[in-house]
Order: sequence, then structure tokens, then C-alpha cells
Amino acid sequence: QVQLAESGGGLVQAGGSLRLSCAASGRAFSSYGMGWFRQAPGKEREFVAAISRSGGSTRYTDSVKGRFTISRDNAKNTVYLQMNSLNPEDTAVYYCVAARAWVTMPTNQGEIGAWGQGTQVTVSS
Repeated sequence: QVQLAESGGGLVQAGGSLRLSCAASGRAFSSYGMGWFRQAPGKEREFVAAISRSGGSTRYTDSVKGRFTISRDNAKNTVYLQMNSLNPEDTAVYYCVAARAWVTMPTNQGEIGAWGQGTQVTVSS
């Protein structure tokens, strides 16, 4: 089991950018597909982005395509979420996730083996 710690959240104006980082501890980080979920006030937890073990494949929810980029650096045991052109609708707690074994990219909650604690992103307008 891996432990995940997010950082990089904060307050930004609409149209601005932010980069989230997720540091993983534990064995075999490169064996895990990784991803990001978010939960806005009064909303259900939502899939945002996922990346395969080697970083060769990515997937995004439609609302962030073209604006967000997920990446990973396996040598640093870190996954990133670069967020550009932020909207107030992006305001949420963002969670880093690691997939269960045999899941290439975690896109639903049933495929997640570990959750980070979350980092708050607030976009003002």
C-alpha cells in the first residue's frame, strides 16, 4: 500500500494556473496507475484525470480536457496535475489516488486502492 500526500493547492483568480503535486511513499510506485479526483461543495466526488504506470496513456474528464495535464515522474515518486485556464467551477478539494492492482488507470472509485488527504483549490471570480 502506498501513502499519498498532495500539495500545491491554493487560491487563484479565474483564468489563472496552478500545479498540484502528489508525493507517494512506499514500494514500487511505478507499479501503480495514478490519478486525480475532486469534490466540490455539495457535489459528488468526480474523476478528473488518470495516468498509466509508465505515463504513456492519460485520460481526462470532458470538462478539463485541453486545460489540465496529468504527468508523473517515477524517479521522484510524484504525480502532477497542471491546471490552466481555471474556472470557478474547478473549485474543489483535489485528491490524489493510486489504482488497485491490475487497474491501468483509475477512473472510478471502485478502482482506487489508496487516497490522499486532499488539497483545496479555490478559483475566484
